Amino acid sequence: MATRGGLHPAFRALIALLVVAGLVAALIWWSPPGLYAWVKAFHIIAVMSWMAGMLYLPRLFVYHTTSEPGSTQSETFKVMERRLLRAIINPAMVASWVLGLWLAWDGSWFGAGWLNAKLALVVALSAIHGFYARCVREFATDRNRHSQQFYRVLNEIPTILMIGIVILAVVRPF
Repeated sequence: MATRGGLHPAFRALIALLVVAGLVAALIWWSPPGLYAWVKAFHIIAVMSWMAGMLYLPRLFVYHTTSEPGSTQSETFKVMERRLLRAIINPAMVASWVLGLWLAWDGSWFGAGWLNAKLALVVALSAIHGFYARCVREFATDRNRHSQQFYRVLNEIPTILMIGIVILAVVRPF
């Protein structure tokens, strides 16, 4: 179960998910006064972190496409992309989902139209996240198949989704 850097990444992820699930369960069981506000604050922080990474990673891809495979610059981009994805974007996405679902459950909003529309947009954002992860793996093996222009356009999709998500969460139009 060990790799060159210690535990296998899937095992580390499982441990992290179990720890987060345990902490969330403990908070729900304890249910201290003001818990909703704290969960909402951490949800907003997680979403901000997720979006920061989702907006920065494709910019790295744009610059990475200009570097020669195997060059020092290309290898530096590989490290930056991998670390950004694993250390910031992935944990922030998991926290956003867990905390957001708890807020929806605690607020009894699962039947609300605005929440269903918001969840559809968050699922789309998660799909883009998955595509970004695939791009990181392709760059890591010097098998990028896309142009700078492709990544420039792709960089706009999370922004558009974020605008829709924020409007739905704040305005709650239906």
